[in-house]
Amino acid sequence: MSAPQATIGIFGGSGFYSFLEDVEEVRVHTPYGPPSDKIALAGVGGRRVAFLARHGREHSHPAHAVNYRANIWALRELGVREIIAPCACGSLQSHFQPGEFVILDQFVDRTRGRRDTFFDGPVAHHIGAAEPYCPRLRQLAAEIAEEQDIPVHPAGTMVVINGPRFSTRAESAWFTRMGWDLVGMTQYPECILARELGLCYTGIALVTDYDVGLVAEEGRDPVSIEEVFQVFRANIARVQELILALIPHLGGERPCECAAEAERAIV
Repeated sequence: MSAPQATIGIFGGSGFYSFLEDVEEVRVHTPYGPPSDKIALAGVGGRRVAFLARHGREHSHPAHAVNYRANIWALRELGVREIIAPCACGSLQSHFQPGEFVILDQFVDRTRGRRDTFFDGPVAHHIGAAEPYCPRLRQLAAEIAEEQDIPVHPAGTMVVINGPRFSTRAESAWFTRMGWDLVGMTQYPECILARELGLCYTGIALVTDYDVGLVAEEGRDPVSIEEVFQVFRANIARVQELILALIPHLGGERPCECAAEAERAIV
């Protein structure tokens, strides 16, 4: 790998960096095909940051069709060691309310057919996933969100569904009964691929709506897609502010086990 061009990666569209100066856009070729879009490089808070639109700038890659392996590999090729991964989600529990942030600590994989490992052989690699998110980044994100008076849950479990369709009422009600907190489409395999490469990864979820099963259980009318985007637009500036406040704390030593765990996983 050539000299690092960035140490911090962010999955976010052009809104995350359009106001920055001296932005350089690069294409990165990977063994797994092209990533979702060009990667934008910029200086933020004394750090060099790589921005990649997970779905492409025109949202041309729906969640089930995102080339997650290429995206993670491309960031690593640029020198990224820490990734901040915001995402939108639905709530499965009434105490996770629209407009609140959740620093994810667990996921439940309900996807299918996604290429979810860099290790198809001959090297055997069994990455530990008991704690899939970097605890250091999780704690830091929660602390800064609280400092910014953002309503935040310091932990939460996301059910990752395949998409592009949303859950049925029955599926959503099942997720709620299981005690899981949120439902979304993008955290898997993105999170675990980063872990395989020894990268620190934190998922920051913005709750945009109550999912359909919870809506039915509590006698609410189903939310419209317009209402979902209204909540998203109302909070996107807070997501950006949180991430920009996080960046100056990153890019240095990593006193966590993320890199070591990736090494131990090789058989």
